[in-house]
Amino acid sequence: MSAATTRSRTPDRLCAEALDLARAAAEEAAALGVVGEHEGLVSEGDRVVTHYFACKEMGYRGWRWAVTVARASRAKVVTVDEAVLLPGPDALLAPEWVPWSERLRPGDMGPGDLLPTDAEDLRLEPGWSGEDEPPPNSAVSHEMADLVEAEDAEVTAGPPAELSMVPARGTISAVAEELGLRRTRVLSRYGLHVAADRWEDGFGPKTAMAQAAPAACVSCGFLARIGGSLGQAFGVCANEFSPADGHVVSLAYGCGGHSEAAVMPKPPRVAPPVIDETRVDPFPLRPDSDSGSVSVAEDEAADLGHS
Repeated sequence: MSAATTRSRTPDRLCAEALDLARAAAEEAAALGVVGEHEGLVSEGDRVVTHYFACKEMGYRGWRWAVTVARASRAKVVTVDEAVLLPGPDALLAPEWVPWSERLRPGDMGPGDLLPTDAEDLRLEPGWSGEDEPPPNSAVSHEMADLVEAEDAEVTAGPPAELSMVPARGTISAVAEELGLRRTRVLSRYGLHVAADRWEDGFGPKTAMAQAAPAACVSCGFLARIGGSLGQAFGVCANEFSPADGHVVSLAYGCGGHSEAAVMPKPPRVAPPVIDETRVDPFPLRPDSDSGSVSVAEDEAADLGHS
């Protein structure tokens, strides 16, 4: 270990004693009353020491004013190198910056907001627009297509200039338009899986509501089927009293609003009392004289005053 390295670990005496100089530099950089008590010093090297002062500025909890002082070799005058505000080990820091595309959460968009889709979005893949014209040997000829266009113009309200732009009849684009395929991009397999996982987290078979449901949505009359491959596992709930009304639900989801839910059983009725009217049970007003352990004479019974 070199002598220079050994000296750098021990703070220079004159630099360490320049506490007033360091505080004055910190107050000049900050403001009067903002610089707090001295929180220690660190040797930065030969004849270079950094003094730390607490920061009382609002919103900078745990930050410290760091003032570095130094002196030249064989000199007795200490000078200020820099004064800066630095975060301490327990400082309140701003969160790490995250791109907006990663900060965005469902429900953040409002009216008028635009969300541009990345060209390399893994949830999408190129679709089929069907802009190709029919081959020359197609069954739909150009003459037949023109005839169809003319017939449509006669039954359509308004001049053609005011009508919406639609693909020409007889083209593959027209067929793709009717089938819903004429889109630039469509959901990729990854996009389908991401959507399915997200929907199952909200309204899937593992939720507490589905675990307590009397039956699954696949047998519910309020389930509206959806098309496409996702229709094999999902549908839309149309029960206004269900917590999933208007939401895409898994076919294995369920709630208490199932259309075939069992009716709550009525409380059992107590059976009416049975009265035997075919015989009479005698209830004597006076007990028999010989019913007890001690016999009672008739005259003694009369003295008791019973009627």
